[in-house]
Amino acid sequence: MSSSKKQPICLQQPNLEQHHDAAPVLNSTVKKLLGLRKRLSPLEHVSQVATPSFVAAKDLIKLSQQLLFPGYFSPRPVTELNINHHTGQILYVFYEQLSREIAIAIRHDCRRYNYDCTDCQERGRDIALEVVERLPALREIMATDVAAAMEGDPAAGDHADQVIFCYPGLFATMVQRLAHELYIRKVPFLPRILTEYAHGKTGIDIHPGAEIGPSFFIDHGTGVVIGETTHIGAGVRIYQGVTLGALSLPRDAGVRLQGHKRHPTLEDCVIVYAGATILGGDTVIGAGSVIGGNVWLTESVPPGTKVLIKNPELVLINGHSKSGAKTGKSRGAQAKASAQTEVKQGRSRKRT
Repeated sequence: MSSSKKQPICLQQPNLEQHHDAAPVLNSTVKKLLGLRKRLSPLEHVSQVATPSFVAAKDLIKLSQQLLFPGYFSPRPVTELNINHHTGQILYVFYEQLSREIAIAIRHDCRRYNYDCTDCQERGRDIALEVVERLPALREIMATDVAAAMEGDPAAGDHADQVIFCYPGLFATMVQRLAHELYIRKVPFLPRILTEYAHGKTGIDIHPGAEIGPSFFIDHGTGVVIGETTHIGAGVRIYQGVTLGALSLPRDAGVRLQGHKRHPTLEDCVIVYAGATILGGDTVIGAGSVIGGNVWLTESVPPGTKVLIKNPELVLINGHSKSGAKTGKSRGAQAKASAQTEVKQGRSRKRT
């Protein structure tokens, strides 16, 4: 009797001969996919020209975090002894990678639309240098965003650590501010890749074209949408689920309305509470206004306005029968009357 034990099935080497029936299906599917190439050519990129990537975008974001918030996101401690060397080293790597990704994005656009050569390598270096020169200003404006979060959220604590490390709104805003610098310099493709990475990570969708002033704070943030032509003033605060969007668009809007203002303007010190929707390029929310939760707004309001919706009538249904339904108001009144009766009965018992 053999002493060798039967090898568990999960550890056996795959026997490809057992899959001989798959070959016709695989070959047929390859032919069908290749047969669609001419008809669906916009859906493929078959070229020696590379495309920008999410991996490269993620690296750029990590490098920018190290430059804008020294010591918070670095792989090793940053001290007074090494901060000069650390900053110079990270900045050089950031510049090299950014210039390369800009050049790739420009080259891809030239190939896609058959543009004349515009010397993408040199343009990549020039634009990257311009963005590098903007980093000190971006760091200053990010400091105002951190301060706004600490002023607007009691849960932020007494130090900026928690805001910088943990707040998704700050991360999404930082990425958008970096992407906006590329957007206004007409870098194709790459700005949207950056903001979509932040969108996937935080649930906050801010188009790189949006213009956002200092001291901007997104609290919680999940579900926030800010469109391409949105203008946001200084000291604005918005909460989760807010949409700053466009009105219903025609089918050919993708071409006909490019470059037109389609999204609202929020002037300084506006607060927009959770779930509110503000639509339209002509819609202006005046300075100091407060837009209440779940408001749907498609018209301008003057400065200092509070826009609220009436309290909905709640219907509370008990667990036994729908016939016991009471409105929130009547149920509350009933509870109040019951409490008053109990108090009176207690006083009566004390007297006796």
